Amino acid sequence: MTKALERREKLRSDLILAAEQMIATRGLAGLKTRDLAREIGCANGAVYNLVADVDELILRVGSRTLLRLDAALSAAEGADGPSPQETLVRIAIAYCDFAAENLELWRALFEHRMEADKIVPDWSIEDQMQLFRHIYVPLTALFPKRGAEELGITARSLFSAVHGMVALGLEQKLVAVPLPALRKEIAGLVRAMIDGLIARAA
Repeated sequence: MTKALERREKLRSDLILAAEQMIATRGLAGLKTRDLAREIGCANGAVYNLVADVDELILRVGSRTLLRLDAALSAAEGADGPSPQETLVRIAIAYCDFAAENLELWRALFEHRMEADKIVPDWSIEDQMQLFRHIYVPLTALFPKRGAEELGITARSLFSAVHGMVALGLEQKLVAVPLPALRKEIAGLVRAMIDGLIARAA
């Protein structure tokens, strides 16, 4: 790799890290390319030599967030016994804790909207879909007779329920819920959903 390419890659990495820090402290709305350029020591227009546009920059930050979330969920999976139901409870609570500890970066995953005529790139979709294996695998153990499509729908439904509780529970307005209470309620929800699915299957 030439020195020019090395410098470009270093600047690109610095840009993504600076954007990550800016979103973490200011929220997605506080992301400003002019401030980023000043932070990494380049001209404002040079930012677009490092990424195609702000959408790509936000998605690159999002991929870093998803990678750390993936690690947190993986740690939760192996934290205690083999029960698939309790594995789902642990990863749901880990998801809640990650969101609380990385609130603005987590919010940015869901607040960001591509322009109407733009398509989310395959690499970003793959980063997102990889996380569903944390739900899909224990569901497969619980419901071995279900097909892949049905399990996929159940996995997305379970995620949606937990995500909704986390999003509302961490909302810093009237509906805010203390984190210990939120964790307890999420555990109860997951257990109730799985118990209901098991009873219905029987």
